[in-house]
Amino acid sequence: MPQAFAQTPAPAATDPAAVDALAANAPQTVDQAVRVDPAFVLSKIETWVVGFQRLLPNIVVALVLFAVVFGIGWAVERAFRRWADKHERANLGAVLGSFVKWIILLVGGLLALTIVIPSLNPGDLIAGLGIGSVAIGFAFKDILQNWLAGLLILIQRPFGVGDQIVVNGYEGTVEWIETRATIIAMYDGRRAIIPNADVYSNAVTVNTARPTRRSQYDVGIGYGDDIEAARRAILEAIAKVPGLEAEPAPEVLVWDLAGSSVNLRVRWWTQSKRTNVVHVQAAVLEAIKGALDSVGIDMPYPTQVVLFHDQTEETDGVRGEQREGWPKQPGREPPRPLRQLASRRRADESDVEAACDSRGGSGARP
Repeated sequence: MPQAFAQTPAPAATDPAAVDALAANAPQTVDQAVRVDPAFVLSKIETWVVGFQRLLPNIVVALVLFAVVFGIGWAVERAFRRWADKHERANLGAVLGSFVKWIILLVGGLLALTIVIPSLNPGDLIAGLGIGSVAIGFAFKDILQNWLAGLLILIQRPFGVGDQIVVNGYEGTVEWIETRATIIAMYDGRRAIIPNADVYSNAVTVNTARPTRRSQYDVGIGYGDDIEAARRAILEAIAKVPGLEAEPAPEVLVWDLAGSSVNLRVRWWTQSKRTNVVHVQAAVLEAIKGALDSVGIDMPYPTQVVLFHDQTEETDGVRGEQREGWPKQPGREPPRPLRQLASRRRADESDVEAACDSRGGSGARP
């Protein structure tokens, strides 16, 4: 026959006799307080063992329930991943599948705890978590912000894995979009991990958003060179460059009349991947240099014109006439220097005085 365990109810704290009995049995010294009674320890262990035996069926049921919930969560995650792979959005499927799986596991864990501990009320636990949600929100503000930004990026899909982007001065290929950060493989072999909140709130340039991409370069020719001849030579040269798109066709535009050159802007289209852009541009510039050299078109250096003249001219200060040492205008005599005018004036005065003296006059001039 199993032994019955009777539990003696504790005396009420308001009973004066019980209070006196507890005070009489209370330890009087530290040694008495820390002394371990083997009988008391054994009784406690026996109580725990009996309690565990009573809860064992509940624990088994809770474990079975949690295992079933875990299987459901795993199946839901796999379903999300398969759906995402079918729609070529594996990154979104990984994030959403993991999130839903953990939500299911959390609910299953709460149900398992209520089976093991019947007195546990999940509503009270959730209410307690709600009281501390403000503190939790402040503590995990950056984590939650990055997670939400990453989820919005994956749903809106402004760019995806494999796209080449520029954000916050970082340029490279997107390797993966995690719940916290976007990972970019830079062109020099380094890896940049950018928080999703920064990616979502800043301007992002997606270089591979379209299949093709336009490149351009400014080429200067001399003012004495033929613009149409230069344009024709450039277009014929770059048409032979491999990797350059035929449509839209390359073009050469007069873009600037600079201080020492006429600047032509050459524009062409390539595939949007950076490797195509860089290698085609190098080949285009080499072809342009060879083509202009072959037809004798000058690519001038920046120059500065310095004019020397020994004195001012008679037209100084006269608008439309002042030349400041430049060559004479067609059909007109160049302006005379003031020194020459002064010498001529003095010569004229000397001639007048000599004429007056030869007449024997009083020196009065007519």
